Amino acid sequence: MALERASQVTAPGPDRDVLVQLQDIKMYFPVTSGIIFQRKVADLKAVDGVTLHIRRGETLGLVGESGCGKTTLGRVALLAYRPTSGSVHFDGQELTRLRAGELRRMRRSMQMIFQDPYASLHPRMSVGGNIAEGILIHGLAKNRREVRERVQELLRIVGLNPYHADRYPHEFSGGQRQRIGVARALAVRPSFIVCDEPISALDVSIQAQIIALLEELQAQFNLTYLFIAHDLSVVRYISSRVAVMYLGKLMELADPDELYENPLHPYTRALLSAVPIPDPAIEAKRERIILSGDVPTPMSPPSGCVFRTRCPIAIDECSRVVPEWRNVGTATKEHWVACIRV
Repeated sequence: MALERASQVTAPGPDRDVLVQLQDIKMYFPVTSGIIFQRKVADLKAVDGVTLHIRRGETLGLVGESGCGKTTLGRVALLAYRPTSGSVHFDGQELTRLRAGELRRMRRSMQMIFQDPYASLHPRMSVGGNIAEGILIHGLAKNRREVRERVQELLRIVGLNPYHADRYPHEFSGGQRQRIGVARALAVRPSFIVCDEPISALDVSIQAQIIALLEELQAQFNLTYLFIAHDLSVVRYISSRVAVMYLGKLMELADPDELYENPLHPYTRALLSAVPIPDPAIEAKRERIILSGDVPTPMSPPSGCVFRTRCPIAIDECSRVVPEWRNVGTATKEHWVACIRV
């Protein structure tokens, strides 16, 4: 039987408050077979029909299990990956239609903070060289003295000694390296930063310091963040809105309090049930939702709702109908969900 598909929900219309707008994004990676004569045998559907927007000055949290497509979506938002289909608007401009030179100029406004502070910095370049690279590429300084002054200023902004510019990444701790990564992202004065699990490789005490730094910088420079993580407690703390992703699709999106206190999608409820609560009495009484089975392969996702094979409330119709991405909240307090049982 052919799948029924709800009509595609369009992204919000032109809005000065919207900085980044993703419309029906699909990112498929070809899977090939053979050594000499390679042929395409399948598509890995990393992102499959995602529509969302990010407002100026907000932090949109993006959560989900490993391999669900969070990082891929973040890279598509920066056009580090050119999507298989769909559109990416940044500040009202369609990025997928830009030529290489035009896109390069746009990259000044879009940067990324990577997950691994050990691998994201060039080990053979000094700290100052790592930070100054973007400044030199985009011609943001008149001479070497101005470059060095800018690098020292950036190190000071992120809480490091400005005279450490001549040292090398291996001489710093993980938390210090991540601060260097933040300084590098700030070097070209961006307005939008994708934070790809920037604290997951750090100790808990250092995580709090980096989160506090990101919040200070956001207020100081009016930054917009896409904050990718799998730690739901951190996401609730830092985010203006939270989106939940599973197997390349969005399951739910709402403001943090609404999502955590009134989760509608069964996948969101399962994720939240796994978050530890400091109060032992409450922790002992609350319901735990254990999902059965493994996450299906994105090369051959389930028909209908991709979550149905693990969903505790799935019915036969879930295998035939692709859930509509719809707003079940109000115009002033949006709550988006993709589930026919809600």
